[in-house]
Amino acid sequence: MKQRRDFIKELTLASASIIATPSFARSAIFTSDTIRVATIGVNGMGWSNTMAAIKVKNVEVVALCDIDASVLGKRKEELLLKQPGVKQVDTYGDYRKILDRKDIDVVIVGTPDHWHALQMINACAAGKHVYVEKPAGNSIGECDTMIKAKNRYNRIVQVGQWQRSQQHFKDAVDFVHSGQLGNIRTTKVWCYQGWMRPQPVVANSVAPNYIDYKTWLGPAPTRAFNPSRFHFHFRWFWDYAGGLMTDWGVHLLDYAVQGMKAENPISVSALGGKFAYPELAEETPDTLTALYEFEKFNLVWDSAMGIDNGSYNRDHGIAFIGNNGTLILDRGGWEVIEERQSKNKVVKPLAKSQDSGVDLHWENFIAAIRNNNPSSLHCSIEEGAHIATVAQMGNIAYRSGKKISWNEADKKFTDPSIYKDYYTKPYYNGYELPKI
Repeated sequence: MKQRRDFIKELTLASASIIATPSFARSAIFTSDTIRVATIGVNGMGWSNTMAAIKVKNVEVVALCDIDASVLGKRKEELLLKQPGVKQVDTYGDYRKILDRKDIDVVIVGTPDHWHALQMINACAAGKHVYVEKPAGNSIGECDTMIKAKNRYNRIVQVGQWQRSQQHFKDAVDFVHSGQLGNIRTTKVWCYQGWMRPQPVVANSVAPNYIDYKTWLGPAPTRAFNPSRFHFHFRWFWDYAGGLMTDWGVHLLDYAVQGMKAENPISVSALGGKFAYPELAEETPDTLTALYEFEKFNLVWDSAMGIDNGSYNRDHGIAFIGNNGTLILDRGGWEVIEERQSKNKVVKPLAKSQDSGVDLHWENFIAAIRNNNPSSLHCSIEEGAHIATVAQMGNIAYRSGKKISWNEADKKFTDPSIYKDYYTKPYYNGYELPKI
């Protein structure tokens, strides 16, 4: 059996396939009450997850990794203050060094989307349990491979769709499933985000000396550094992500699909563009409408950057439109608007959110690890990959300019050219998606 270090290096760079199934010593989780966590990517949700992790009893974050040394140093100081009982927090610029450590039980993947798959797969291969940020994968092919890796290495993987841990979301879906709304013919999902705007177009430049830009690019195409494509704003470029559809869409589409107990759509079409801010630095659309065809209902996605005036006077939400009423659900709560013409009157609850989804999601994740019970996860990699696939389909319809169709039995697009061009993304710079 290959040594751990050699195996991980072989897997990460220029590996065409995983050629061995490593056997790992039992994790420290099973010999100690303390679960030791490391975070890869500490500038956004990776840091929010770190703060949620240390709230869970007997969990310590002992290592941080980031390609931005200025962020890394600041986060280390903050973490030491937040964890007074932990005397040492190690920092790294290369995440593989975290995977080499046998004393680390759990890895948080909080990096940009184009890194999620490789880092989750590598962490599973190294014997770590993983909390990976959404969207699970940056392509449908990545999502499928991530599921295979979890199964092969028998790891527990939670996807950071924390709304699944909020009680009011569960209660709303239970109400939908109760049948009180009558037949539901349409679900509407909208995301209007006034605070999200692309950056101005600026010239390329040399990356600051405290940023390892080559590593940040990883499997993405090599391009000159540009601050308007970097850190938070990677979201608006196809090399790294999928715009609002895969950023907020995986959260919101998730509940629309759950509420309707649906699998993948039969077909998807989409229209949109850079209508609001054509002069700003962005490739993904600032305005997008997608129509998903399911067997017994339609789903409409509607997103807009830079404005907040969404449907039902909310900047985001999911609406289940039934014969007897419409249920409206968002992060703030849910309510039912009764259909005026319906003879079947419905109760009209108005429920507000009263919990912290991220904190509850972490409690669920750690409990699943301690109990060795992956079926208790609120968002397994299978569930996260499913909704990431649905979101990717909307983007694929937009980018291809075609109405795309999906064969659920074969798990493939019916158009071979769509499958060839969009099922997965090419990897660059010596990286390859492992074949599992």
